[in-house]
Amino acid sequence: MFTKVFRILLALALTLMVLSAPAFAQEAPVATGDGIVCPEGDADITFAGGDVGSEQEFAQRAADIFTSICPNVSIEILPMVDSATERLNLYLQFFEAQSSDVDVMQVDVIWPAIIAPHVVDMRAYLSDDVDAYFVDMINGQTVDGRLVAIPWFTDAAGLYYRTDLLEKYGLDVPTTWEELEAAAAAIQEGEVAEGNANFAGYVWQGNDYEGLTCDAHEWLVSTTGDTFITTDGEVNVTDDAFADLVERAVGWVGGISPEGVTTYQEEDSRNVWQAGNAAFMRNWPYAYNLGNADDSAVAGKFDWVPLPTGGVRVAACLGGWQLAVSKYSESVDAAAAFAKYITGYEQQLQRAYFQGQFPTIPAVYEDPAIASDPLFAAAGPIIGTAFARPSVITGSQYQAASAVFAGGIHDILTGSVDVETGLEDLEIELEDFLADMGM
Repeated sequence: MFTKVFRILLALALTLMVLSAPAFAQEAPVATGDGIVCPEGDADITFAGGDVGSEQEFAQRAADIFTSICPNVSIEILPMVDSATERLNLYLQFFEAQSSDVDVMQVDVIWPAIIAPHVVDMRAYLSDDVDAYFVDMINGQTVDGRLVAIPWFTDAAGLYYRTDLLEKYGLDVPTTWEELEAAAAAIQEGEVAEGNANFAGYVWQGNDYEGLTCDAHEWLVSTTGDTFITTDGEVNVTDDAFADLVERAVGWVGGISPEGVTTYQEEDSRNVWQAGNAAFMRNWPYAYNLGNADDSAVAGKFDWVPLPTGGVRVAACLGGWQLAVSKYSESVDAAAAFAKYITGYEQQLQRAYFQGQFPTIPAVYEDPAIASDPLFAAAGPIIGTAFARPSVITGSQYQAASAVFAGGIHDILTGSVDVETGLEDLEIELEDFLADMGM
């Protein structure tokens, strides 16, 4: 039998054993398991979380704390693929089989209508605690009055840049895509001439998956002010300014970006960047604290700002992840209790402090541990540029629409088709998609 004091000491030890030195100047927050309510009876549950950066480690720490307080529950952390597209396809296979193999799952901000028929209504488990979260984020995960997932952390992409290299080459922070290309080319030329043959001007996410939807969505919104299916149900992919920017991106491949950038996902970009082999990187906030880790070649040598404008506006892809509980779980109450804890104040503060992920609970931002941190100071302007993908108008068919968009852009980037023809073909495919939806 665990005493309360022993539980807290064990939880503290588990938290501090693995976590690296904090990136913040403030005292590190300690996770004690505060707020955990143990479910009745024995339960074995599985958690399918993310595997970007240190996410697996953080999930395991939270699970260890939970099970130290609730020894009647065991939690297995399942390794998952990085690609959001592949992960959703895997979840859909579980749902189709009504499998109980996954109890708690990390789900993308754009999936609520897709997962709604297969998950538990979490509103009953949160009760009054639901008011602690950002209202719009709760509303965004509510389908037909049911809270299909608890908002866990929110994301918006920004531009990472090497402060030391901009100073070295006498360059300003780029604010347009043209300026980014010019600065990236100048720095790349200089660094390669000095002997770093692997140096790239700009790394981003060019693989055929949801990440490319995000990158190209940012190009599109920055040049047209709207996404690839507008709220009015119109296809928006053949605008001249967007076509010009896509043409520019084609030139990046094998130019300021590695030839293999069309296979890159987030971690591929980060690995190049963090090794000191890129001047600029488009990525999410999780890369900030990792970039400042002791073993990072760019620690203390970079900053993070809003993405360049395409002439109309600056547009970051609005991201974020939530936690859902499968209705096919054999231990729904235990799964819901763990989901509630790991998305609660204590764990969100942990992830903000150590992982650099943005909380979905407003009060966490006011906690002294993170309130004055440079990452969260930088985050405000970036989050302010966020623009949602068309997941509302496409509903449960968003994934199919996104696959069409990403696939069409990828064909252009890899040279399978020229820009003009590729965008015209993409317009036809998306119009056919909308017609099939009855729109």
